[in-house]
Amino acid sequence: MPEAAQVTRRSTGAAHDRPRRGPFSTAFGIFGELFLTAGAVLLLFVVWQLWWTNLDAGRAQETAVERALEGFAGTPAEEPAGEPADNPLLEGNPFAVMYVPRFGEDFARPVTTGVGLDVLNTLGIGHYPDTQMPGEKGNFAVAAHRQTYGEAFREIDRLRDGDLIYVQTAKGFYTYAYRSTQIVHPSAAEVLAPVPGRPGEKPTEAVLTMTSCDPPFTTRMRIIAVSVLESFTPAADGPPAAIAATVAKLQK
Repeated sequence: MPEAAQVTRRSTGAAHDRPRRGPFSTAFGIFGELFLTAGAVLLLFVVWQLWWTNLDAGRAQETAVERALEGFAGTPAEEPAGEPADNPLLEGNPFAVMYVPRFGEDFARPVTTGVGLDVLNTLGIGHYPDTQMPGEKGNFAVAAHRQTYGEAFREIDRLRDGDLIYVQTAKGFYTYAYRSTQIVHPSAAEVLAPVPGRPGEKPTEAVLTMTSCDPPFTTRMRIIAVSVLESFTPAADGPPAAIAATVAKLQK
């Protein structure tokens, strides 16, 4: 018999000698494959959630800041200190830029009307429409994510006494001084009152309330950081010294 035939015959015989897999072994193999597939899908989701959403939202926010600054450049910039800025544009259009040196020397994010996910997931900082505007007596309240989608308020818990927050509009720069932080339940709407925490009370000062989720990666509670208006700088006078370099870089 030729050698090739002998080899074929031996191979065929070996195949018949293999033990057949039982039902439990087959089921375990299928479960293992499904587990690996699910793990791969979960890993891709985590990469998308923690990396891609930040990258995508970061680009959108940079474009929104540029658009807002271009709009400011074409608007008259005279306004007495402490008076309110013009009403915001339509929902989804940035009307201000916020600078927080504590969050990084180049931190600059657009502020847009609305706090829906269509705003927060793309443009970063949203303004509660029923609250006051920058510089106006009462509560200029805003919200942003701490994680994912640009995580504009990722370091909101790091604010300390003496920290300044700057809000730029077409009229100029509002400088707020950080006052306090508290953790509240999501239902605590009183933090958005004209006098935060005191519904019905008439405001005597202009405050900025920054809100976000707490702890990170949950929506169980809310972290609330309140700052008080310290001064107003007309656009014609240029930005405050602390953010002058950042503003100049953005305007190039």
